[in-house]
Amino acid sequence: MRHIAVTMAFVLIGVLGWAQTADSEAPPKVGLVLSGGGAKGLAHIGALKVIEEAGVKVDYIGGTSMGAIVGALYASGYSAKELDSIFRVTDFTKLIQDNVPRGAKTFYEKEDSERYALGLPFTNFNVTFPQAISGGQNIYNELVRLLFHVKDVQDFSKLPIPFLCIGTNVETGEEVLLDHGYLPEAIMASGTFPSLFEPSEIDGDILIDGGVVNNYPIDKIKALGADMVIGVDVQHNLSTRESLSSATEILLQINNYRTVNDMKKKSEETDIYIRPDIDEFSVIDFGRSKEIVASGEAAARTKIEALQTLASEQNYAPEPKKERIYAMDSLIINRLIIRGNDRYTRGYIKGKLRFNLAEKIAFDQLKQGINNLSATGNFKAIRYELVSNGLGTDLILKLKENPTKMFLKLSAHYDDLYKSAALINLTKKNFLMRDDVASFDFILGDHIRYNMQYYLDKGYYWSFGINSKFTDFDEDINFALIRSNFDVPNASNIREISLDVTDLTNQIYLQTVLREEFAGTLGLEHRFLRFSTRTLNQLDPDAPDDSMESSERTFFENSNYFSTFGKITLDTYDDKYFPTKGLLFDSDFHFYILSSDFNNNFEEFSVGKARLGTVIPLAHNLSFNVEAEGGLKFGTSAVTSFDFVLGGFGNDFVNNFIPFFGYDFLSVIGNSFVKAYGRLDYRFAPKNHLLFSANFANVEDDLFRTGNWFTEPSFTGYGIGYGFESFLGPIQVYYSWTPEINNDSIFFSVGYWF
Repeated sequence: MRHIAVTMAFVLIGVLGWAQTADSEAPPKVGLVLSGGGAKGLAHIGALKVIEEAGVKVDYIGGTSMGAIVGALYASGYSAKELDSIFRVTDFTKLIQDNVPRGAKTFYEKEDSERYALGLPFTNFNVTFPQAISGGQNIYNELVRLLFHVKDVQDFSKLPIPFLCIGTNVETGEEVLLDHGYLPEAIMASGTFPSLFEPSEIDGDILIDGGVVNNYPIDKIKALGADMVIGVDVQHNLSTRESLSSATEILLQINNYRTVNDMKKKSEETDIYIRPDIDEFSVIDFGRSKEIVASGEAAARTKIEALQTLASEQNYAPEPKKERIYAMDSLIINRLIIRGNDRYTRGYIKGKLRFNLAEKIAFDQLKQGINNLSATGNFKAIRYELVSNGLGTDLILKLKENPTKMFLKLSAHYDDLYKSAALINLTKKNFLMRDDVASFDFILGDHIRYNMQYYLDKGYYWSFGINSKFTDFDEDINFALIRSNFDVPNASNIREISLDVTDLTNQIYLQTVLREEFAGTLGLEHRFLRFSTRTLNQLDPDAPDDSMESSERTFFENSNYFSTFGKITLDTYDDKYFPTKGLLFDSDFHFYILSSDFNNNFEEFSVGKARLGTVIPLAHNLSFNVEAEGGLKFGTSAVTSFDFVLGGFGNDFVNNFIPFFGYDFLSVIGNSFVKAYGRLDYRFAPKNHLLFSANFANVEDDLFRTGNWFTEPSFTGYGIGYGFESFLGPIQVYYSWTPEINNDSIFFSVGYWF
């Protein structure tokens, strides 16, 4: 028995010794830590390329902010080379600015965004300021697209490489570990830099950038079981006063007081510590991505021997070449689940998305629908999940409605017709109903004007609107033009008069919109027109003082007109003032059925007009905008107040006033016209444009009946100018001339037209 016991003891010792040897030879688990650092985080990609080249297998990844974004994409299966390709073609400036494409806005929203220079929340009659510059919607859309292949992975430890990231609870200041949920939402929260992006909400917590509390989560990676840690640190050192040139840099400096201290200890705990030389770059230097990626690669190469040694200790057989990941380009959405829509109906939201369920759509269509919702300004945040349901995909929309329903908007403008003007606007959403908006512009300056709009947006269905607009201006014009259109006594000693124009237009209409770019409108209109002058002084010296004003003013028109109207509009121009691509078709038909008839000459008549244009890119930063336009009067009515009046430069003229280079405002009149227009636009620097324009027209009464519309143009004009996209709106200066008459002039416009 004694011999048996001794033998068993030796066997047990041998087994334990073998087990200990086997454990000591187990390959080390490698964790990768990627710090935050804004644009500097692109250096992570360069470092990953070298880590892959050395043969190191990463077992865990943890990151914060930009490190979370790069880390999540790598953990989802993208190679370093694929990440390099993705980020090289990504325009981060556009993503961060979160500018909603013009094509995502309804026609009401287009007009709204192209009129005001500044908009501020106006709550309880107090002006406040937005929490952030951007809602981060464009970045979120891109993350959803890139991570579609792992959309159903809710536990981040189940990703091809287990992953985690860090957020900060903005209410408590506590660190929040993000290791489960919807991956794009988690990494978006980790990178929500204060003041730049709106805070994110996950599981009831309001989160901001994880770098505030833990910008280098080495502790979390070790807790997962990492034996060896590779760290890539792209954090800011403390900046000098000369480097603190922006609010972003100052906020980063405040945060770095603690993180720079923490990194002294954390860098010592990192087995292979990679610190790229990125001090010359700022956190917003996304335009220098190639240089930043190269700096990460260069820094990692200084550790190549250590990386190769680690790879040999891992002793992993090379994995078979994996199939390349292709970002989602199409999908089928079978079910739409909406959460958080208290003020806006499901029909309104579905109408904005503008795609049919259970049909294959391009991801760009989904992104367009999300942009349509974002363009309304009714939502502070639009987050969504794409989750498989067996037959297709569920779209779970998580909306955070904007609590601000009232806004104060301001703008300023100068041009040669309306002169100087300042606009004050008050906009109220949910004014009478859940999906409506009411807006009132009050315009002060050389001429007092107003513009009131009410719009009930029903998306796919017929929307409803009410407009009321009052316009007033004066212009010196040739007296002969007035005499040719109105029954006015001859005054041989007067060649030019100052014409005062007053236009009050009230409309009620129904509108249907297709994909935010095509609209059909039907409505009723009341228009009060008054043309008058003080130049022809008919003052009666025997008249009493209280009749002085009416005695000294001569009226050519002073009537109310009532009509029905219809409009068809297609507008895919990417910019109203300096378009570089797109199509435009704008048509309008009015049938005038009733008038107060100041001139005793009213009979029913109609006026139709149409404008067709396109923009052709010719070369880099060079485009050609060509348009054709025409209009005519139907019927034999002697009313001339709705004749077409050509001349001048500008946008958004009232009635049937048409801009035309070479001639001053209100210079050429007829009840029908055709016009061709072309403009070369060379953008020689960002937001700076060199412009050359030419236009040609035939204008006369009954132009189409006589066939003269298809003859050599009677009127031509040219303009050469400069345009600048300022924060007030476009600034444009044009030198204009025509060979027909000696009438060269300079047109000047500052700010959005209104």
